[in-house]
This record gives sequence, structure tokens and C-alpha cells, in this order.
Amino acid sequence: MPRIRTLFELRYAPLWLALSLSIGFLWLGRIWPDWQGVMTVLALVTAALFALGIHDLFQTRHAILRNYPIAAHLRFLLEDFRPEIRQYFFEGDKDGAPFPRDKRAIVYQRAKKELDKRPFGTMLNVYEEQYEWLHHSLAPKQPAAFSEMRVTVGHGPAAYSASLLNISAMSYGALSANAVRSLNKGAKTGGFFHDTGEGGISPYHREYAGDLVWELGSGYFGARNAVGGFDPDHFAKAAANPQIKMIEVKLSQGAKPGHGGVLPAAKVTEEISIIRGVPMGEDCISPASHSEFSTPAGLLEFVARLRSLSGGKPTGFKLCIGHTWEFMAICKAMLETGITPDFIVIDGKEGGTGAAPLEFMDHVGMPLRDGLTFAHNALIGVGLRDRIKLAASGKITSAFDMARVMALGADWCNAARGFMFAVGCIQAQSCHTGMCPTGVTSQDPLRQRAVVVPDKAERVANFHHNTLHALGELVAAAGLTHPSELRPHHFNRRGNSDSVISFSEQYEQLHPGQLLVDPESSPRFSGPWKLSSAATFARVG
Repeated sequence: MPRIRTLFELRYAPLWLALSLSIGFLWLGRIWPDWQGVMTVLALVTAALFALGIHDLFQTRHAILRNYPIAAHLRFLLEDFRPEIRQYFFEGDKDGAPFPRDKRAIVYQRAKKELDKRPFGTMLNVYEEQYEWLHHSLAPKQPAAFSEMRVTVGHGPAAYSASLLNISAMSYGALSANAVRSLNKGAKTGGFFHDTGEGGISPYHREYAGDLVWELGSGYFGARNAVGGFDPDHFAKAAANPQIKMIEVKLSQGAKPGHGGVLPAAKVTEEISIIRGVPMGEDCISPASHSEFSTPAGLLEFVARLRSLSGGKPTGFKLCIGHTWEFMAICKAMLETGITPDFIVIDGKEGGTGAAPLEFMDHVGMPLRDGLTFAHNALIGVGLRDRIKLAASGKITSAFDMARVMALGADWCNAARGFMFAVGCIQAQSCHTGMCPTGVTSQDPLRQRAVVVPDKAERVANFHHNTLHALGELVAAAGLTHPSELRPHHFNRRGNSDSVISFSEQYEQLHPGQLLVDPESSPRFSGPWKLSSAATFARVG
């Protein structure tokens, strides 16, 4: 039930206006007998609007109606007209636009288990530059079973069987408590994992016991000592929770690589202050780099330490590729120390759902496919690819997005915005203000009541299941039996109106051990290889 003070916010004005008009029309009918019939009709109409608003407050299907009764119906009315004009009113992947409306529609349809088909062919211009497609086969296979859409990460008793699609890192604080509850309950229902984000493990992550990947950033939230450094005892105690399946060290993220995580002061509540161990009234900004290590070898030793402290749970790290020699330095450190992470998550600069400076969001870091292919081939080139699993994260919302990055080397995918859409996000881009219209990113309990956990959790599970089902169908249409069989030659891209190349032509492919035997044979990789050292992240040449 909304609290009394909330009911007098501006967003409830249509509700009270309808009630006031209904009472007013009844009163006018009494003092103007000749107009009583008209006033009675108007009173009934406005009373019906008031009743509609009351229904909006308590219905569970649409978050925005719970926060904006009556007024939000205008949005749905406009959506009904959208198919008529959709082709020419895309929000697009162009500069200044958040995300293609059609991709959002796919997420909503799959989350709601609605029909996600459409007639009359593609709305895309298949002859424009950058158009991409998957080759199909004249001998398609049967889609792989849903239970086969998994990959084993790590070794020994603590190895984890991960779904091919999981929830990417989004912290409690960036998301509301009800959004976190919905995501975790959906993950529990669907059998996939939920990355905590760097903000630590909140009570809302634990409430429904869904699988967790604990992301440990440079702020060490959840494993932090009094001065903000890493506390091994605190970490070991928290990591012993059986709900935590893997540990992920965050080196950088796609939205703001080279910049610490940001939680604006407006969203630092007393509870978040306690969970993270940070003061209220100030922006919560993580350091740009870790205090526990400063070299590639130090990073791997920290990974090994976390793996030991957690009882052998699969441990890895996440980064957006920047200086290529730095990743090469990590590869050299793996060879010299004999320590390898169980997994690496490659985050693309186009990804990220959190707050970030505009310049970082638009112009810093390597795009996902470029970073993924570089990391994948670097690991092949040093003979370590078979020991390390690779995950991809960055604007992945559809089965085609998944198939494309899996062909380029990913073993599984993490998605953030797709699952946010499933929870109810309408991409109003007010996440940093605490005034999210659907309550997905607001810490105001009166706004986040709009996120009805059982309903949204079901949509999260539906989106996951239906996207993997679509992935199975894509792979089968290509004549393959499992997404792990996808390779770069299965995809083509139109470079310009008269030029088509395959991904295998666009991205250089190394042979196992090639960098160890003959690094000069690779134009793209030989330079970074020469400039790297296991002893430093700095350029040495």
C-alpha cells in the first residue's frame, strides 16, 4: 500500500484530479438542475477514471502504472499506434539513442511469453554497410535440448555448471531491492546465475537462494577492512556461503573502463552505507585500480588466493580490453607463474547499465567483439585457451547477439539490459537520480513497490528460457548441434555495397602456441607481445 505522503506527489495528480472532478460535477448538478443529467454523466466518467487509477495502483502486471496511475495509460495508447510508424521511428543504435526499440520489444515479448514473430520480412536494409548474417544450412539439425545449454567452469568438487546466458553485474544500490529480488528469484527458477555487481552481497541477493557470482571490485565491498582494503578473513567467511558459485575480480567495466564504479550520493541509503561500509551523503566511487596488486603476476596471485580462500570455487576476472600489451602481459604472467584463472569475462565498451561519465561511455575501451577476439586468440597463441573459459558481456539481448560472440570465442554470455527490460525498465535514463519511473533503479521504497517480485521474476526466467530456445533454433538452422560449434566462418558482414567478408577474414585467427613459436608471424599480435612483461602492466618496448 502506498504511504500517505507518496499519494500527494505530482505523479498521483491525475488520480486526485479525477476524484475532485467527479465530486465537483455531482455538486454542480445539484446547484444547476437543468444540467444535472450532463453533470451526472461527467461525474460517472471521472469516477471511472478514479477507479481505473485505484486499479492501477494495485495491479501487478505493469510497474509504470503502479507509479503513474491513469497518466501511464497514454504510453500504452501510443504503443498501440507504434506498429504503424515503427519502421521510420527507430531509436536505433545511432549516436545519442539508448537502444533499438525493436530489440527492447523482443525482450518484452519473450519475457511475457508473447508471440515474437512478425510478417513481411526484415525492416533492415540488407544492402547497407555493417549488415551481418548467419549462414544457414540446407540440412538443419534438431535444436539442442535446453539442459545441454551449459558449460562447466573450474575443476574439482567446486566446479560450476553455468548456463550459456546469465545476469551480468548490477549492484544492489544501482538496482532497487525489489529488482534484485526479482532477478535472483528468476535465476533460481531458470537455473542460471546472478552476478552481484561490485556493491557486495545484500540480503536481497540471498532471499531466494539463486546462484550468485560474487564480483569483487577495487572497493572490496563485502570483504573490506576499516580503511577500505581487502580483508581475507571477512572474504573467506562470506565466500563460504554455498549460494556463491564463483568469484569474479572486476578490473574494469565496459561503461567506464579505467574509472572506478560510481553510485551517486542520491542513491546511498543508510542500508547501502552499512552494506558497503561507506558514508552517506557522498558519491560512492571505487578506486580506479586495486590496492592488492599492481602487476600481472600479482593479479594472478590474488586470483589464486581468492580461489584458495573460497574453498576452490571457480575464480576469474572481468575486464574491458584497453592497452593490448597489458592483456599480453597477463598471458605471459600465466606462463611464468603457472597460475591461470578459471574464467575471464570480456566486457565491451558498448555495454554497461550504470552511471558513467559521457566521454568514458562513448569513447574509452575496446568494443566487445574486438576485445573478445583479441583475448580469445591471445590465449590460443600462448597455448592456454583450453584451460580458461571466456564469457562475453556487452549489449547482448538476443539469440543472434549470443551466437555472434560465441562464434568469436565466448563460452557463455552475460546480459544486463535485457534482464533489466524483463524486470520492467523502460530506459527512461533517470537511473542516477533515484527517480526511476518503474522503480527498477530507485531506492525509494514507495517507487520500487511498482516492481512486483513474483511477476517480474517469472518474466526474468521467461526471457532466459525463450532466448536460449531461440539460440538453439539458430544453431540448428546452421546445421550444427550446439552453440559451441559456431565459428567465425559461419557469419558474414557487408563492408560496403559491393564487399562481403566473413568474420574469419575480418578477425585474425591464431594457431595453438603460435605466439610461443613464431610471434612475428602475426601482424596484430606481435607488437603487443614484444611490448609486454609479466612483471608490469607498463609498456616495456
